[in-house]
Amino acid sequence: MIHTKIVLVLLLFINLNLYAQETTKISENKLKQMIGQMLIVGFDESVINENSPIIKYIKKYNIGGVILFDRFYKNRAKIKNIESPKQLQLLTSKLQTYSKNKLIISIDQEGGKVQRLKSSYGFASTPSAKEIAKRGISEAKESYTTLAQMLYQNGINCNFAPVVDLSVNKENYVIEELERSYGETPKQVTNYATVFIDALKSKNILSVLKHFPGHGSSKDDSHKGFVDITDTWNKIELEPYKNLIKNAKAKMIMTAHVFNKHLDPNYPATLSYKINTELLRKELGYKGVIVSDDLQMKAIAEHYTLQDTVTLVINAGVDILLFGNQLSVQNTDQLIDTIYSQVKNGSISYERIIESNKRIEKLKQEI
Repeated sequence: MIHTKIVLVLLLFINLNLYAQETTKISENKLKQMIGQMLIVGFDESVINENSPIIKYIKKYNIGGVILFDRFYKNRAKIKNIESPKQLQLLTSKLQTYSKNKLIISIDQEGGKVQRLKSSYGFASTPSAKEIAKRGISEAKESYTTLAQMLYQNGINCNFAPVVDLSVNKENYVIEELERSYGETPKQVTNYATVFIDALKSKNILSVLKHFPGHGSSKDDSHKGFVDITDTWNKIELEPYKNLIKNAKAKMIMTAHVFNKHLDPNYPATLSYKINTELLRKELGYKGVIVSDDLQMKAIAEHYTLQDTVTLVINAGVDILLFGNQLSVQNTDQLIDTIYSQVKNGSISYERIIESNKRIEKLKQEI
């Protein structure tokens, strides 16, 4: 009888141990998929199938979204994701087919010098923001309606636009010289940005305001290195955000990799709790999704390790981490394992992951 009891206890212990292992496995998978929902990643193919790396990541981690580029950053002659309307439609259709949840398929299609869908590939061209502002609201509506229809037809449901940076520094390369700003005044920028947002919304396409808290006063390009706007930034650069948040036009806002010691003496905006949570969420009352600018830009990548970057950016209040895989290549397994480890050791709270997932789920209902 005693022998039987011992056997039963051992069997119970083994079963409990197996159950604990399975529970841990399920919890790990679930957590990694929640982390996956917080990622938008770039990939290299223009034609995909079930064996493509990006599809494996979408299936394994439930990746939240992808970003498309026309050419490779270091080899402009080489096709990356976009060749023609027919090819792009097949690509986006397959991406959605292989994704368990609605996939955010994003692109930078501002107009002018920043458009991945170029006329040379068979797409409609859009004027730059500066040119749009010269032509007036009526032509803006026409141009952006055409753009929205084009994105919709090609399976793209998120546009990293409009730029709401003010044209306050005429020597600014990344905003002013590329004609990405609608003008110097918050009213002008707000009016044209609203037209763009409404046109995208009419086709259930997400718009993204960028670059918070303002990149128009910068002297340098965050793609290439550290950008300090401490002595050039002005509070007026927050006005377009205030206006669009108040008018319920802001669903996604992109951070800028700019440093301003008056706003945060330690971190650039993307990694700053003071800027993303205290300023944007609490002071400006923003309740939507915050997405980082590409975390592989040198302004971040040259100064922070991957572990420090993901920990700081998530703790800052950013919901979606963007890794474009244009400026460098980030292995997605390593990325998710790094975030997972930081959650498990308490450096990132599980509550932050839940919070971001709730915002993302709500956002995806609009597409």
